[in-house]
Amino acid sequence: MKRMMTCLLAMLGLTACSQEKFENTDVSGFEQLMNEPNVVVLDVRTTAEYSEGHLVGALNIDQAQGDFIEKAKAMLPADATIAVYCRSGRRSASAAERLAAEGFRCVNLKGGILAWQEAEKAVTTDTYEVDVFRTKGGKTVKFHALVHASIRIEYDGREIIIDPVTKLGGRTIDYSAMPKANCIFVTHEHGDHFDQKALKLLTGEGTQLITNKRCAEMYGSGEAMANGQSLMVNGIKVEAVPAYNTTEGHLQFHPKGRDNGYILTLDGLRIYIAGDTEDIPEMTDIKDIDIAFLPCNQPYTMTAEQLVKAAKVIKPKVMFPYHYGQTDVSGIPSLLKNEGIDVRIRHYE
Repeated sequence: MKRMMTCLLAMLGLTACSQEKFENTDVSGFEQLMNEPNVVVLDVRTTAEYSEGHLVGALNIDQAQGDFIEKAKAMLPADATIAVYCRSGRRSASAAERLAAEGFRCVNLKGGILAWQEAEKAVTTDTYEVDVFRTKGGKTVKFHALVHASIRIEYDGREIIIDPVTKLGGRTIDYSAMPKANCIFVTHEHGDHFDQKALKLLTGEGTQLITNKRCAEMYGSGEAMANGQSLMVNGIKVEAVPAYNTTEGHLQFHPKGRDNGYILTLDGLRIYIAGDTEDIPEMTDIKDIDIAFLPCNQPYTMTAEQLVKAAKVIKPKVMFPYHYGQTDVSGIPSLLKNEGIDVRIRHYE
């Protein structure tokens, strides 16, 4: 395996620095490396620089901050290749050297983002938060917090999109700047989950669209799943699970049996995307979840108290409150601090 990696680095035009334990590469090699599996792109500039423009999908950890290494260890998979860049390549070389000393395999972009832009390569100003996980087989999975219920997942060279919408409130998502999706999942037909413009922008040759029955009828295509069904989609096991309201006066928003939640299994990593639901009895059947996305905005989904109850039933290793609009979710981590659940608050307004 080590010899294969060495050969790959050579093919990409990478050169090892004489003293440092990391490699350097030019724009062409860096771009090719970004498309390889098990690679995480890291921008080590300031948050202000990052927000002005960065490489699509890049994480941001400012190398000048005192907790840089601590954050890197928490956010970066230990066995991934870290593709590092900054403005001109100097700060990223320093960061790569420090990361290499901690055991990370690092590749530095010579000339930084300036060289990247001079070569007319794409950058974006979208500042989505990204979380990185590892599958049981060691593959990298990256979650991008887009907006509300929209989630982008990168996995083993595949693009997976959940409930994509182009515009919600004051936020606009530029799907034209993202790769075409391999798989798109839509939970139900409400406008903050089902957006035909977004679907068309993300659909390319071979894109598989999975929806509930109503969305498939409205869109005129897509494979409809009903609660309780499972199938394989692009090598991913998909289970459609119930999502509905139980509170009197709210039942019309999401009637039982119409909408889907989804459980995706990526190389042993089990991800529960609840969709619009309250803490329903069927959650007792949802087991062995590594990552859960649970909604929190009554009257449409759960209250914070219901979400906490649901989390205690499902017992995911990591839980993201999402779809929370104006609901205050800041107190949820403390309510679950003794449950062994890693609660992560991201900007899913």
